[in-house]
Amino acid sequence: MSRPERSPGLSLEQSPADGQAKPKPETRRPSTLDDLYARLAAAGDETEAKGVANLIERRLARSGSDTADLLMSRAVEALEGKDAPLAIELLDRVTQLRPNWAEAWHRRAAAFYLLEDPADAMADLHRALTAEPRHFSAWAALGHVYMASGDKRRALDAYRKALELHPFLDDAKKIVERITPEIEGRDL
Repeated sequence: MSRPERSPGLSLEQSPADGQAKPKPETRRPSTLDDLYARLAAAGDETEAKGVANLIERRLARSGSDTADLLMSRAVEALEGKDAPLAIELLDRVTQLRPNWAEAWHRRAAAFYLLEDPADAMADLHRALTAEPRHFSAWAALGHVYMASGDKRRALDAYRKALELHPFLDDAKKIVERITPEIEGRDL
């Protein structure tokens, strides 16, 4: 018995109902981070932007190491429970295992900020942004740290960068609108 010829790139699947060969549906390749960031920057509305941002955040939350991911989940629990010293201890281990994982640095910065240590928070945010320059949450957090330290010029720059990457960050938008006239003056 001879097999039916197949055209290149077309896979056939037998349908149990009628016995006829049918083309398989084309599988879509997963979006890369580059694709997701491009979709986020071009988002037409807040709902679309939030959906894409959620996908980006989920990607950034995975390190590729089960051990680092487990330590990170425990650090996040510690942060949620306001136990910043435990979170830092866990995140120290994570950053040793995965020194180029932006989200680990971002989370550790949050822990330092909870301990009222803006210098270490700022240093970790810079490490996060070195590892992933498009990390919009790290840019917004950096803006927050600069605002709290009274450096409104740098805060404005950081918030603007966050908004370039994620145009629907409402808190960042409000702060930019509020401090822009103070920093750059008002149009006449």
